[in-house]
Amino acid sequence: MSPDRMQLQRLELKYQISDEMALAVRDFISSYLEVDEFGATRPNLSYPVHSLYLDSPDLATFRHTINGNKNRFKLRIRFYENRPNAPVYFEIKRRMNNAILKQRGAIRRDAVDRVLVGQLPEPHEIASADPRHLAGVQRFLGLMTELQARPTAHVAYLREAWMSPRDNSVRVTMDRDVYFEPDPTTRMLATMLEPVLVFGRRVILELKFTGRYPDWWNELVRVFGLQQASAAKYADGITCYGEARVKSFVEAGPAAWMAHEEALRPTPPQCTETTPSLSAA
Repeated sequence: MSPDRMQLQRLELKYQISDEMALAVRDFISSYLEVDEFGATRPNLSYPVHSLYLDSPDLATFRHTINGNKNRFKLRIRFYENRPNAPVYFEIKRRMNNAILKQRGAIRRDAVDRVLVGQLPEPHEIASADPRHLAGVQRFLGLMTELQARPTAHVAYLREAWMSPRDNSVRVTMDRDVYFEPDPTTRMLATMLEPVLVFGRRVILELKFTGRYPDWWNELVRVFGLQQASAAKYADGITCYGEARVKSFVEAGPAAWMAHEEALRPTPPQCTETTPSLSAA
């Protein structure tokens, strides 16, 4: 398992920019930061990110976001691919005033269903020996139980990430093609059948730092005329898709959602040519 480079506590600034501007921003920041190793060899320097968000039946975490509550949190299970042996990450993203705090624990994918009914993973099911991972899963389960949260929605996008070559105090990400659809299941598939494109072709630029605001960011903001803007992928996704539609699918449950998915799948073309009889000669 690769080293976990997640910033546990940080400040972040968000902007919505065009794809053309994003390419120019890439050129600018490449003088100060290094591209993330996971995107370095991929098209457009971007790797896929998938998150299964959990929420209460009345979508409490969604409401806390749209109401602008200063102290709030989100629960999500993050994954990057369909590979059965790849770990998944139980994440808590908490906002305390202007600071972002994250806690997470990595476990084996085949343990997800047991953990979501309140069981702690077995030692061999935890994907890291770092004790913070077990603590992260424990805290996740506590909040999940308190909220009576359950799988609600799948958010997917392509992330281009840049970081400081010296430490993890500075990180810049650009997220493209942010898609959203309801998902009350725990299958965690990377495919989506009926998503909405939440921000259109806009790119979500995020400047994230854990210490002092870098001086060169002032120049970045000035050169590109950046203005801060909200970009809450989960909450904006619900608004875009329709709150009532999301709640109806979540209330109907996994079986109903999978039946809906099956109805959306294109029917394979039927062979219309008459098969000759094997006895004909």
